[in-house]
Amino acid sequence: MRLPTPLYIRDLAEEIDKRLAQIPTKLNEYGFDPFGLEPRYVRNLLVLGALAYRHYFRVETFGIEKVPARRVLLIANHAGNTIPCDGASLMMAMLLDAEPPRFCRGMAEFYLPRMPWFNEIIHRSGAVVGTPENCTRLLHDEEAIMVFPEGHRGFIKPYSKAYQLQRFGTGFVRLAIQTQTPIVPVGIVGSEEQSPGIWDSKFLGRLIGSPAFPITLTFPLLGPAGFLPLPVKYRILFGDPLLLEGDPAGDDDAIEEHVGQVRDQIALLIEEGLAQRGGWFS
Repeated sequence: MRLPTPLYIRDLAEEIDKRLAQIPTKLNEYGFDPFGLEPRYVRNLLVLGALAYRHYFRVETFGIEKVPARRVLLIANHAGNTIPCDGASLMMAMLLDAEPPRFCRGMAEFYLPRMPWFNEIIHRSGAVVGTPENCTRLLHDEEAIMVFPEGHRGFIKPYSKAYQLQRFGTGFVRLAIQTQTPIVPVGIVGSEEQSPGIWDSKFLGRLIGSPAFPITLTFPLLGPAGFLPLPVKYRILFGDPLLLEGDPAGDDDAIEEHVGQVRDQIALLIEEGLAQRGGWFS
């Protein structure tokens, strides 16, 4: 016997179905796109994500109307330590709050598809390994792509480094120039507090094929329950689009100058978001 679904969940599922229907997809006869995205699979995940987005993290967005309706690179700060709720929240923001709705594609670190359980979830939910070739193909299809150029350096770190932007990779700038794709800087506030880190164990990371392994206030002390993030309040702030010019194969100094420009804009957005809040949960 099937249990009745609460009305608010049914309403949310209907809203997601309507917004997904507005997003063009290129599916084969088996219901997959060229990168492994399966909308039937991801739809249920999106319902859970929407519940977390609206009722657990109570996400507020600012400036989302600045995001172009065509191809775009959303460049954001990264944190979380255990579950990448920042990426999930940014994805849900673009689906639920952007007009028209967008389905964001995430660029996954090379080691994530090798980890147990992650590989199927990553591909079937629309994320792809973050190679220039994959990203270029998606941009040519006018997709919205979210990139966290700090990588694991930003995601796994102690809370003493909260909201201190770590070194950015440069590939996103070369890609943006090559494909003439606008960059929208994004500042995310709340992700540093969801699972405050104590230590990054490189040794434990190597055991599972990862460059880092988080030790947080609750993980691994509480086992799998330690992955559950705190119900902090999220704010996502979108900056003005930047259309960078130059030579995508140019020298590192020129590229780093563009990276610094984007990084500075993200820092300002984070500062603005921190000034708005009263504490971790408000």
